Amino acid sequence: MTAPKVLRVAFAGTPQFAVPVLLALRQSRHSLVGVLTQPDRPKGRGRQLTASPVKLAAQDSVPVRQPAALRQPADWAPLLEWRPDVLVVVAYGLILPQPVLDLPPLGCINVHASLLPRWRGAAPIERALLAGDGETGLTVMRMDAGLDTGPILLRRAVPIEPRDTGGSLRDRLAELSGPLLLEALDGLASGTLSPTPQPAAGVTYARKLEKHEAQIDWRRPAVEIERQIRALRPRTTAETVRVDPESGTEERLLVHAARLAPEGGPAGAVPGSIVQAVGNHQSGYIRVQCGAGSLDLLTLQRPGGLPQRAGVFVSGQPRLQPPLRLGRAL
Repeated sequence: MTAPKVLRVAFAGTPQFAVPVLLALRQSRHSLVGVLTQPDRPKGRGRQLTASPVKLAAQDSVPVRQPAALRQPADWAPLLEWRPDVLVVVAYGLILPQPVLDLPPLGCINVHASLLPRWRGAAPIERALLAGDGETGLTVMRMDAGLDTGPILLRRAVPIEPRDTGGSLRDRLAELSGPLLLEALDGLASGTLSPTPQPAAGVTYARKLEKHEAQIDWRRPAVEIERQIRALRPRTTAETVRVDPESGTEERLLVHAARLAPEGGPAGAVPGSIVQAVGNHQSGYIRVQCGAGSLDLLTLQRPGGLPQRAGVFVSGQPRLQPPLRLGRAL
């Protein structure tokens, strides 16, 4: 029996989500020949140049190159030097031009955090949560010139749990990404895995999250706002404003956690109205009327402060009671 082929693999990735695949490649029977990642970026209050998680995980083990773009032959010269059989791409953040896509004999293989063709694009995890999807998953595909349009090699479905945040779902998908990618590489190396074109039906696009999407619109149903709060964490935090009923002044509030309130709130309450505020330190909450149903806010944060349980927050804010309103006037 012929021994399975050992592939020369180059890797391109940048954020923490890509690190598990990189580590799986390092520990696999295949040969990791080099890593592409984005240049160091200013970060934090000091704006110090900081290496990407992929660079930190790869340095001192394999060659690492950080081109700012892949527009000119000089930018992809490392790939010519490394001579990979396949280029594995996970959340790299740079567009691969056709010469790069054509360079490896087995092509460029991408691990995407959705069940393609649903949620092509930049924010598939958050969009799946915002839409209330019951499941998502991972797709390993052969890349082409389109936006996540390449043929599928493997898919793995993952249920979305009722308490999932963007962060918890991302972590679960990342944990599965390494083994799934290695399964795909082994299938390519043995010739037993063939790409299948994506179906034309069911295509959706996961556009990049915009800053304004953190704003809570209390006219929306409570179930949608609760998903919004979970989906954004921990990349960003949903927010609203507290409006003083006498002066009309506003204070920004960050909402870290919430739950759907029991049915049967007060009749005729205006969306954004605080209908109940319970100051128990362990089990307190702030109940807010929404366009449909009510939401119990559980963890909040004032600007410059630390996140607090709602019960603690209420105890420290004695005026946080009805008829106080959250959100700007409709």
